[in-house]
Amino acid sequence: MDARIPALAEQLLLIERELRVLGLWARLPPSDEALSSKQPFCIDALAFEEWLQWIFLPRMKQILESGSALPAVSGIRPMAEMVYAERLAELGRLLESLGEVDRLVSSGD
Repeated sequence: MDARIPALAEQLLLIERELRVLGLWARLPPSDEALSSKQPFCIDALAFEEWLQWIFLPRMKQILESGSALPAVSGIRPMAEMVYAERLAELGRLLESLGEVDRLVSSGD
């Protein structure tokens, strides 16, 4: 088993917790059309936090649970920093967890 899996699972839980604490966790999913966007981060159809909640977290959980190969690289924190440029201090914990996911995925144990 890949040694990064437990650490990644922990970071996914921390990301969800931070989204909830920050009031960025939605109770209802976006439309199927929005979820099927082909743009990176579904930027044309979803807010970044929606992409995290409805696309990124479920996909990463599925990868971890199925034992599938992790992505070769991850660059989620830089995207978050761009999206939330005016709120970096407020979103520090979320950014830390996203950065840790980037680090773990890209380390390629």
